[in-house]
Amino acid sequence: MTTAPAEGTPPAPTAQRVELGTPQMPAPDYPNDVRARLEGDAKEIIGRYPDSRSALLPLLHLVQAEEGHVTRTGQRFCAEMLGLTTAEVNAVATFYTMYRRKPSGDYQVGVCTNTLCAVMGGDAIFDELKEHLGVGNGETTEDGKVTLEHIECNAACDFAPVVMVNWEFFDNQTPQSAKRLVDDLRADREVAPTRGAPMCTFKETARILAGFPDPRDGAVEATGGAGAPSLAGLRLARGEAPHGRVVSPRGEAAPPGEQPSDEGARYPGEAPASHPSSHDAPQKTAASSPDAPDPATAEEDQ
Repeated sequence: MTTAPAEGTPPAPTAQRVELGTPQMPAPDYPNDVRARLEGDAKEIIGRYPDSRSALLPLLHLVQAEEGHVTRTGQRFCAEMLGLTTAEVNAVATFYTMYRRKPSGDYQVGVCTNTLCAVMGGDAIFDELKEHLGVGNGETTEDGKVTLEHIECNAACDFAPVVMVNWEFFDNQTPQSAKRLVDDLRADREVAPTRGAPMCTFKETARILAGFPDPRDGAVEATGGAGAPSLAGLRLARGEAPHGRVVSPRGEAAPPGEQPSDEGARYPGEAPASHPSSHDAPQKTAASSPDAPDPATAEEDQ
């Protein structure tokens, strides 16, 4: 039995439909000829993995190679090829910075602004390029040639400050050399990375990252391999470089046979024997207190 509401009680509100937004239109499909070509490439990629879902990253590179960025159409294609939802594909495409989500330039110019590169001039390079190109971070020049962005460390600290173009290295840059670089790219003049293979466009780079043959194979040595700063530690580890000279503490005379050499380094990038950073051998006493034994050599003295 229902009870009538007391006199003066406002009526209960009626249920209303809440409109949360207009449903998004489905992503358009590729033209038939493009779809057929991409399906062949996608099946080749998927066949490399025991679990098809593992092919998502290279497939995103594949569709990025088609249009220069990962479009809604490309995400739909990846989802259909892998049996995933577009939400699952979008979650991955928006997580990694290597996938562009809007049209970008033929050349992705990244200026490292992480600690060492910034200290060595990376921030100044980035600021001058923004003014020179008339774009901000992540923006593309009007001619569609260059997209400028600041990037995190790319493990090239010994060549700081570093600029990367489509993930190829341009070492030891200055604001002036960086501006010449982007001017050459926009004018379609040939540029050569400091290390690695010759330049190619961003779309071509994306297809290589999808796992297809690099047409530049065999051309890496044409622009040189690793530089002397990177090789110095490797040579030392292999025993190919002389060990640091032992320097007596507190200005004492060096032992016979260990006098500084004036001949300098044996290979580019190596510190000369007289370099002040070469006195790494354990000393008998702590430098801050000559009378206190150094714990590092205490056991040897017993």
